[in-house]
Amino acid sequence: MQTQVEAHRGRPPIVRKAAAGLVLVVAAALILKIVIGFVIAIFWTVVVIAAVLAVLWAVKTLVW
Repeated sequence: MQTQVEAHRGRPPIVRKAAAGLVLVVAAALILKIVIGFVIAIFWTVVVIAAVLAVLWAVKTLVW
């Protein structure tokens, strides 16, 4: 006696492996994009802080 699951065979293993590989590649690309965006945000924050400090130093040097 076969159950309904045994009677209905799923996709071939090659198709399942290809789909799993595709999901893995898409997830890795998404994570990489998020990490790069985070690093760029930190970089520009540091650049802005450095520019503000440079302006404050220059004003202090010229005025005081």
